Amino acid sequence: MLQNLRDEIKAIKQKDPAARSTLEIFLCYPGFYALLFHRVSHWLWNHSLKLLARMNSNLARFLTGIEIHPGATFGKRVFIDHGMGVVVGETAIVGDDVLLYQGVILGGTSTEKTKRHPTLERGVIVGAGAKVMGNITIGEYSKIGTGAVVLKDVPPESTCVGVPGRIVKCRGVPHKEVDLDHNKLPDPVADAIRTIEQHLKENDERFKILFDKHEICFTEDIRDEQEDLEDLFKK
Repeated sequence: MLQNLRDEIKAIKQKDPAARSTLEIFLCYPGFYALLFHRVSHWLWNHSLKLLARMNSNLARFLTGIEIHPGATFGKRVFIDHGMGVVVGETAIVGDDVLLYQGVILGGTSTEKTKRHPTLERGVIVGAGAKVMGNITIGEYSKIGTGAVVLKDVPPESTCVGVPGRIVKCRGVPHKEVDLDHNKLPDPVADAIRTIEQHLKENDERFKILFDKHEICFTEDIRDEQEDLEDLFKK
């Protein structure tokens, strides 16, 4: 038990540059409190003391702003940074060394009493405000971008961004290294728009060269240009 506490405190110091001391973590980190409460709630839940478990988790929610269902399973060295608004559903599984930011939701998409919440494998990072919904798996050492809505499985060592989440393959991050540069996450939608803009610009330049070569002038009446183009292609 004490070794687990030491490991979790060490993980917080590694993942949060604002953590100055062990005492500060004990006194000022709601994510640390929430997980301590959850360990108790989960034990009560697994020993058929479900009402007590729910009462304890509600107390933790009141004190920390983090709602974790007693049935959820957490691994070692998990860190919930800031944590306000984090919601973790009953059948969610959070692996070792996972990092969750504020506003993250690990939610369900079914009313059936089955596995309906996500599984986060080792080393996953979930950015602020991201929603991971349904019985899906986020592969180890993957990264979920800020504000993303993830509805499908994410392969290991990948990045998922956008609404709905789009998977962007990237080089794997070394397993002992935590990459927190959320501002450097790729944006596939913006990349596609830039590609279209570049394509349109190149086409405009080609048309301008073609028009200049054949002395076709732009006019307010598009019908004149259409006639000139028809004549040009007839040649």
